[in-house]
Amino acid sequence: MSDANDEALLSRLVVALAPAPGIEAIALGGSRARGTATAASDYDIGLYYRGGRPIDVATLNRVVAPLDDRGAKAEVTPLGGWGPWIDGGGWLLIDGIHVDLLYRDLDRVTAAIDGAHAGKVEPHYQPGHPHAFLSTIYVGEAAYARVLHDPTRSLAAVQARTMPYPPMLATALRRRFEWEASFALANARKSLDRGDVSYLAGCVFRAVACLCQTLFALNGVYLLNEKGAVAAVGGFTRRPSGFVGRVAAIYADLGTGAHATALAHLEALVSETAAL
Repeated sequence: MSDANDEALLSRLVVALAPAPGIEAIALGGSRARGTATAASDYDIGLYYRGGRPIDVATLNRVVAPLDDRGAKAEVTPLGGWGPWIDGGGWLLIDGIHVDLLYRDLDRVTAAIDGAHAGKVEPHYQPGHPHAFLSTIYVGEAAYARVLHDPTRSLAAVQARTMPYPPMLATALRRRFEWEASFALANARKSLDRGDVSYLAGCVFRAVACLCQTLFALNGVYLLNEKGAVAAVGGFTRRPSGFVGRVAAIYADLGTGAHATALAHLEALVSETAAL
């Protein structure tokens, strides 16, 4: 999609969505905001509101129908429709292009930023995030968002508090996830003689995810999603040498039954990350 078509789509979305009651700000997020998108990447559109003035979902439903290729079959969820942290939204198809609408409560985002500056880290269960959903994801989303509509500058004020990366957050993330990486590795070792490959693979995934959390923090980068996190570490200055290839080799060893070898390689990554 050309830059001109990209801008035309975003302008069309803002014109259509902004009048819906309760929408205080609109932002482009995800890979397209960060400049890492491919031609197949979705458009993630954050719809920011206040808890005391929620989005009028019924009106929003009527707004998206003329935009979507499926017409009246298009719909958005109630607030909280996708769980306590993803909040809700809609999956639209506009001229064959996938556009995801994502609700975000500005008050909760503000609280997450307060927590980040205080070094508060709390992982939560959330479908779609196989490691965990951290409230710091809200912080990173705000930090990297491209603001499209913000008449009261409420989102701009929130965004200004996300940079530089909070030192206390980096310390807290490293403290928590360095320990969990080691703990996941220890649990994996206990499963070597049990033939429980599923559990073993789960422990390895958690250890790798924890290493990514640590390495993102060490490099002052917000981690927004487990998807693409390993590849992103490959571009960091502070990381174990050959991290991406070594993680791939660990999973390859798991797949061929070389479980002890996989855990030995994982142990090396855990130690090298802790030593950075």
